[in-house]
Amino acid sequence: MLFIHETAKVLGVKFSCCSFEYVLKSMQESINNGHCGYVSITNSESLYHATQIPSHFNYINGADFSCCDGIAVVLAGRMLGDKIPRLHGPDFMLKCCEFGVDKRWRHFFYGGKNGVPGALSKNLTKKFPGLITAGIYSPPFRPLTQEEDEAIIDQINKADPDILWVGLGLLKQEKWVAEHLSKIKAPWMIGVGAAFDFHAGTVKRAPMVFRNIGLEWLYRLAFEPRMFIRNLYSLLIFLPIIQNAWHQRTAKKKGL
Repeated sequence: MLFIHETAKVLGVKFSCCSFEYVLKSMQESINNGHCGYVSITNSESLYHATQIPSHFNYINGADFSCCDGIAVVLAGRMLGDKIPRLHGPDFMLKCCEFGVDKRWRHFFYGGKNGVPGALSKNLTKKFPGLITAGIYSPPFRPLTQEEDEAIIDQINKADPDILWVGLGLLKQEKWVAEHLSKIKAPWMIGVGAAFDFHAGTVKRAPMVFRNIGLEWLYRLAFEPRMFIRNLYSLLIFLPIIQNAWHQRTAKKKGL
């Protein structure tokens, strides 16, 4: 089931044009009704990979919500004549935790290095007293055996979470969610990548001034050189976006 809301497409990839509040209320409705779905946190790097990897493209477009995570996508939308709101992944995680406290939402944190999901749970509980952690698991940095995978599926299902947060990094976490949609009973699965480290306190998040003006990527680049390649993907995606926008505007002028 896809929730009815406005969407925009950039290079054929879907982005949700709605507020945090709408997503959260839809999630609550889904939890009450027993629907199982997922949210895609989609930034410009993810957009680039969607244009190259069909399965990733299908993952984003098949999501109940595709939340724009990054100023680059906002700018791309403007070029194409669409107003795409920024629904940043780490902020979305905080809003979910806060919104769900009095509703007794149960959270399971899957991912991160050893110790990260525990620190994440501790920090979020301190920030939002009453938050319920149904379980945590830090998987090894290798493919799980079939037995290990079946064991973690059983562990998650027995924990009965309302939201399964997956922090395995871009592409890996989306692939994991897609492969486990029919196996895990959680109403919602959400891949949030770096949010695990930000909220666990293992990676420093950009100051608010950088976040407010959409330059969090620049702050991370300064302290994490590995981000250079990831930002390069964002630059590469803009050439076809500019071409697309130019063709659309030309067609409008010609009345096509």
